[in-house]
Amino acid sequence: MAKAVQKITLSASRDIPFNRLVLSQSNVRRLKAGVSVEDLAEDIARRGLLQSLNVRPVLDAEGAETGQFEIPAGGRRFRALERLVKQKRLSKTAPIPCIVRDPETEVSAAEDSLAENVQRVSLHPLDQFRAFKALRDQGAGEEEIAARFFVPPAVVKQRLRLASVSEKLLGIYAEDGMTLEQLMAFTVTSDGARQEQVWEALQQPYNKEPYLIRRQLTESAVRASDRRSRFVGLDAYEAAGGVLLRDLFEEDGGGWLQDVALLDRLATEKLAAEAEKIAAEGWKWIEVAVDFRYGHAQHLPRLDGVVVELTPDEQVTFDALTAEQVKLESEYEGADELRDEVDARLGEIEEALAAFDSRPVRYEPTEIARAGVFVSIDADGHLAADRGYVRPEDEPMQVGSEDLQEGETGGAAETAFAPPAQRTVITIGGDQPGDDGDKDTIKPLPERLVSELTAHRTLALRDAVANNPQVALTALLHKLCLDTFQHSAPGACLEASVRHVFFPAQAVDLKDSPSAKAVADRHEAWKAELPKDHALWDWLAALDDGRRAALLAHCVSFGVNALYEKGDRYGGPGVSAHGVQQRIAQADRLARAVHLDMVEAGWRPTVDNYLGRVTKPRILEAVREAKGDQALQLIDHLKKAEMAKEAERLLDGTGWLPDPLRLADSANMSDTPAESAEELPAFLADGEGHDSLTDEAEPPAIAAE
Repeated sequence: MAKAVQKITLSASRDIPFNRLVLSQSNVRRLKAGVSVEDLAEDIARRGLLQSLNVRPVLDAEGAETGQFEIPAGGRRFRALERLVKQKRLSKTAPIPCIVRDPETEVSAAEDSLAENVQRVSLHPLDQFRAFKALRDQGAGEEEIAARFFVPPAVVKQRLRLASVSEKLLGIYAEDGMTLEQLMAFTVTSDGARQEQVWEALQQPYNKEPYLIRRQLTESAVRASDRRSRFVGLDAYEAAGGVLLRDLFEEDGGGWLQDVALLDRLATEKLAAEAEKIAAEGWKWIEVAVDFRYGHAQHLPRLDGVVVELTPDEQVTFDALTAEQVKLESEYEGADELRDEVDARLGEIEEALAAFDSRPVRYEPTEIARAGVFVSIDADGHLAADRGYVRPEDEPMQVGSEDLQEGETGGAAETAFAPPAQRTVITIGGDQPGDDGDKDTIKPLPERLVSELTAHRTLALRDAVANNPQVALTALLHKLCLDTFQHSAPGACLEASVRHVFFPAQAVDLKDSPSAKAVADRHEAWKAELPKDHALWDWLAALDDGRRAALLAHCVSFGVNALYEKGDRYGGPGVSAHGVQQRIAQADRLARAVHLDMVEAGWRPTVDNYLGRVTKPRILEAVREAKGDQALQLIDHLKKAEMAKEAERLLDGTGWLPDPLRLADSANMSDTPAESAEELPAFLADGEGHDSLTDEAEPPAIAAE
């Protein structure tokens, strides 16, 4: 005979006056957590008590009920009701819904309290999202929803942002097919098809980290920190119909601008408008580009303008700011840390004083009429207008020149220049580096890429030589001896005449490299010191040996040429292939002498300067060399664009360099052509800290297409 199942008897429910309820010491909750008692009281006042209190009768010494009831589970609700009673918004005798436990039960009051709190399940984020969405569909705003449930508005915005994720992915999340962090990463874009495409692509890789999802969703977008974005402004971009991708769950630095073509057009249009304003000053020509190549104006002389002096009011302001800065710095000189308001004020003063340093320059009208301006965007996203450059054809012709026609006359100080009466010619343009398609095998690096990489190396080498006068002097003497004793052919890495070597092929990041900035800053510092009259000889003669050596090193460094270029195999006027090899070999010697390290010089492999320009086997080779074979499993299945981005992350901080930026393996490289039988003077071969000039080794082969 089957045993009868014992029926469960639930505790009775009844209304008990509030003044007959007391808190139980058996309540396990001791620490504050969740919604505050104040907010809970406001919620009860708005919608009533949604959950009954769990109570037990209070017994006297003989075990009889006293008419009072203690609350082991529901203490926060009791405190909220108590607050409403104190505010006279609830009567002391108001009936409170309660579940009354049998005092004879074997389950303790503490166990009831623990069970109520432990067994409570938080609402699933997707359910919360759908509930918030239903309220919004009913007309409630985000601020109102947040106020109703006592959560920050940002939480409501984040949950509602999940509506931008495709229903397919929401279903996968609901079935625990992805984590909440992964789902949140998809909210960067509202393109459901693209979201699903990225999720499908991630089914094969081992790596499904949220950052990778965000990266793939924004790979064709531009960060808000980009110089073009800051110059145009996000408001102007969105007003023109541009889509701004935002991540409400992570710090996104302002988001991503999805329409790059629109951004480029807006930036160019704004630059053109600024150029029209500058044209009113009377310049002969203006060149406009979002970004100019490094050294674009090196070959052009620049007008010597006069800095506009401060007005009396500006001088008073400048003196007051300077005095305040000195006072604050001396007052807090010994402080370990500045107060926030003091630190902010010092920052404001520095910014204001910096504005005084950027005073406008005044030029003569006749000089403006033959000169021009380069208009672009600087690294901080501000307008950059470099005025006063003169093209060779616009240089004034001195009287007595052989180019003067018969009948032209003039004094010794006169010129034959007459400013043309014409409208400013504004040119808008720019170039972009090429790209290389996917390949199946490792092939030589493209010649243009090698030229760009060696341009980086040449700049870094120039900076290093300029900071080492001893090596600069040795390099100069070395070149002079080669010319004097061996009549060396073209192809040396140092032009003794200091003919400035320009870079016909260069990456877009070259002009912003640390080496470029160091060279430019040092050049401007020396240029400011040089006399502008005919007293250069006397000024040089008065320099001490240390400064003379530093200036010599700076000048010598501009002749450094470590560039790869395609050699002329047919005896033409250009450098031969052997000459290029000699140049690279001597550049290696010079690099070792100054201890050049391209990693320390600031170069690192990125998608733009290397990884996006080479084939997939080249990318895999780089990762293998830097991280080992195991790292290849993270990227070998990816498409090239994704592989290049992941490789950039993997190579970051490893110090890996491509072949054109590495020193040759040989410790000594030949300085002389193979057919030369003469030896250099002995005193050049045993200089301390330098390699012998007569050691022979095969120069490294240069990769080419």
